[in-house]
Amino acid sequence: NPKEGEQLKPEFLSLNPFHHIPVVVDGELRILESLAILDYLEAKYTSPSLMPQEPTKIAKMRMVQMVTTNELITKIPALLIASNSPKSDEATSKHIATALDFLSEQLGDSAYFGGDYLSLADITAGAALSLLVRLGVELKEHPAMAAWHERIIARDSWQQTEPDDDSFKIWKKWVSLMLKRRQQQMART
Repeated sequence: NPKEGEQLKPEFLSLNPFHHIPVVVDGELRILESLAILDYLEAKYTSPSLMPQEPTKIAKMRMVQMVTTNELITKIPALLIASNSPKSDEATSKHIATALDFLSEQLGDSAYFGGDYLSLADITAGAALSLLVRLGVELKEHPAMAAWHERIIARDSWQQTEPDDDSFKIWKKWVSLMLKRRQQQMART
């Protein structure tokens, strides 16, 4: 329970020494990192399938996941650090816009990145985009992504798993604290 700081307790650190959530424990198996967890759950629970079977669609799904991970999620710290310079803010905004343009292109006219059905790409991109929107990123310049985001967050399964405002505030505070600690450590070296 992140609201109670359980990810900082020794019991959790024995599962994940990096303090990150989520972690899945299934019998003797311990899985860290969201993409690995998604792959494991998809392989273990095959219906309904969230992974395409065609090589080109698999490549597109992975590409969307990796662009989301490497180009959007990595910009979250810049959005959280209040001391950013205007040039840094502008660079972050441009980078996010470029990534959103790319994702819009991948989405095309489809309802989801998997075409007519939800895929692992939608889950990965949806989680990141929901965070970015909560951090103030606007989608008005990216209408396809805005419409896609509305479809994603309207799903019952999404509403059941989306963090509430209190959890988001705790996450934001914790990440901001970790970023400040990292900056202090870097300043000392």
